[in-house]
Amino acid sequence: MAAVGGRRKAKSGRLIRALRYGGSMGRVYIAEKPSLARAIAAVLPEPHRRCDGYISVGNGDVVTWCIGHLLEQVPPDAYDARYKRWNIEDLPIVPSKWRLAPRSSARKQLAVLRKLLAQAPGVVHAGDPDREGQLLVDEVIDYLGYPIAKRREIERLLISDLNPAAVRRALGSLKANRDYAPLSVSALARSRADWLYGMNMSRAYTLLGQRAGYDGVLSVGRVQTPVLGLVVRRDEEIENFVSKPYYLVDALIPHEGNDIRGRWQPSEACKSFQDEEGRVLHRPLAENVCARIKGQPANITESEHKDIRQSAPLPYSLSALQIDCSKRYGMTAANVLSACQGLYEKHKAITYPRSDCRHLPQEHHSEAPEVIRAIATTAPALANAAGGSNTALCSKAWDDGKVSAHHAIIPTPSGASGARFSDSERKVYELIARQYLMQFYPQAVYALGKLVFEIAGGTFVAKGRMLKEAGWRALLGGSQAPDKEKGDLVPSLPKGTTLICREGKTLDKKTEPPKAFTEATLLQAMTGIARFVADAALRKILKETDGLGTEATRSGIIENLVTKVLLRRDGKNMHATPAGRGLIHALPESAAFPDMTAHWERKLCDIAESKDTYQLFMQALESDVAKLMASAKGGGVPESLRGLKAPPKRRNSKPSRSRKRRSRS
Repeated sequence: MAAVGGRRKAKSGRLIRALRYGGSMGRVYIAEKPSLARAIAAVLPEPHRRCDGYISVGNGDVVTWCIGHLLEQVPPDAYDARYKRWNIEDLPIVPSKWRLAPRSSARKQLAVLRKLLAQAPGVVHAGDPDREGQLLVDEVIDYLGYPIAKRREIERLLISDLNPAAVRRALGSLKANRDYAPLSVSALARSRADWLYGMNMSRAYTLLGQRAGYDGVLSVGRVQTPVLGLVVRRDEEIENFVSKPYYLVDALIPHEGNDIRGRWQPSEACKSFQDEEGRVLHRPLAENVCARIKGQPANITESEHKDIRQSAPLPYSLSALQIDCSKRYGMTAANVLSACQGLYEKHKAITYPRSDCRHLPQEHHSEAPEVIRAIATTAPALANAAGGSNTALCSKAWDDGKVSAHHAIIPTPSGASGARFSDSERKVYELIARQYLMQFYPQAVYALGKLVFEIAGGTFVAKGRMLKEAGWRALLGGSQAPDKEKGDLVPSLPKGTTLICREGKTLDKKTEPPKAFTEATLLQAMTGIARFVADAALRKILKETDGLGTEATRSGIIENLVTKVLLRRDGKNMHATPAGRGLIHALPESAAFPDMTAHWERKLCDIAESKDTYQLFMQALESDVAKLMASAKGGGVPESLRGLKAPPKRRNSKPSRSRKRRSRS
């Protein structure tokens, strides 16, 4: 034991000596991630010394970091051993005093932080400039027992751009960390609310499922369950869809050897023959229109021809990148995130990938020549595109006012050898690089034409579009290439011109069911969830909060639903499993729709702005959870959970905890 104690003292002594490298110990900067810590240290006085878990700099300051959340909520049995056995009568479980514990992978870094804080005369909080970033560092400082008197003096460093000039500016305008306490409280409320709601609901419905004979976990969450609900409702729409025939009428109007095709626009008098979407369901009506317009004068009542310019799409956020990779390569969201992490951490070829932003700081524009050279070297397939770029152009991507905690994902000026990339990394890098290069190409130009004809008292519209100048679209490949979308343009004829309609044609159509969700369209639905909500106020909240989940969690939410056998992949399509469908029909409606998330977000935003309190939010939530548990206990076994087959066993896996508990619950 004496030897062990001696080693510990020696290790502590080495740490103290390392901290004093360059002078007495100064402030401790705590960044959210190692990459941010390196960016901060890079602009602090030299010499720098890389140590295990921190960087010491020339003026005695120390820069250290978290690795995401170092702490997590403890499981229910940490509060009371009886909760290890799942029992519906114990629900709801509501901690009287909340506790955190170190993540197993974070103990080493937490020990470094503990020793640094024990000697720190001052602390600078350098978490990301959002509510999660605020809580992430605050909770570590609190957990490690940093003195309350010193906490009042903690400073806040707000960095949204790792460019050295931007970091220096931020260091020159430190704020008081206490001014950001409401942000931290808001994030704390969200974390505890998610635990309270998800844990109680998952236990309740897993136990109900076991009573119904289902031997698997029925996981419920504030975000994941509305996502599952989207898929269940879409699947059922497709299954219950009944196709109906409908009819279109085109007028064929000869002009200089070609036909102008004008589409009939039914009038108010035809409403009784149309469905709610304006489709004509009565074929005799369509045939009658065809007969009436044959050989009749076609008078042009409106003529419009103009050029429109189309700007390049913005650089990628993570969700936008995942959507494009899914559409183009069939990659899962999780695979895209994994490739991004490799490009960012291993190859250092792209900027921070878990970004929800699609804009760039204006001062980054000056780095464009270096980034473009790196692209040409890293991705030879894009060398010609890089050579054709014009850095004198500045697209709408550069906008300081729209840069959030992180800027868009772009290649780094240092680049990397593309030969070292995996196939997935290469595909992802080339998409990111191509999207960046588009910002230095001219706008695409389309010629649009529109003619409105009056024929035998009816209105017919002919429209056309043709690509005149490819601009940034020259960088697109496959079906989006410019030569594949030239299109047709209706002739430029003046208003008042009269032609002759040769004939009318009836086009037989059938209504089609909605398409099944793919991973790409499910991600799009999660980022644009507001359109699935009827309440206008809630729609506004969901638009402002960018939908369900975050850039960092959306792929994990989908994978968790697949892992829990609530969703399944069928080729590119995503479908609910019988268990997923049974769960959605067993739950109260409030759990299966995104409205509850919007209500939470409104309250959490109010807490962050000091318009509401943590206590009121949690009291209301605890009351709601108690009612949900009472309903689950008193409602009997939901019919939708009966007859479900057991989930498939995983290879080389131990029996699931739910199966172990079944005999005891």
